[in-house]
Amino acid sequence: MSFNVLIVEDQPLIALNLQDTVEELGHNTIGIASNMYQALLLSSGADIALVDVNLEDGPTGPIIGRSLAEADVSVLFMTSDPGAIRGGVAGALGVIQKPVLDLELIEAIQYVANRRAGKSDIPPPKCFTEFDTDDAVATSFL
Repeated sequence: MSFNVLIVEDQPLIALNLQDTVEELGHNTIGIASNMYQALLLSSGADIALVDVNLEDGPTGPIIGRSLAEADVSVLFMTSDPGAIRGGVAGALGVIQKPVLDLELIEAIQYVANRRAGKSDIPPPKCFTEFDTDDAVATSFL
């Protein structure tokens, strides 16, 4: 099954690597956003979003992730500082720490795609820190 993926990343080389990986896995990249305005503008039609925490307009990733999750987008955070979102973000699936190995990235994207397809019995990959949806607080990042 193929999904539409939004990439929210302000580092061009990382964003292009993510795009290559997403498309190699058979999914469609619907856009690359480097700030909150672009992310929300491009979010229509997204099934999955790969979201960095710190973007060119500051640490807006958690706000973007929460907004996307509320719009029924499966959100995976990618950040060099996973402690910045240790309490989770309401509706988001989890986080992986950058830098990430190519195989770990593939496993994480495939896990999110499987969850999006309704396969909830699959364990997350080792690189993936899953958010406890009961503990995630929507306002802990403002």
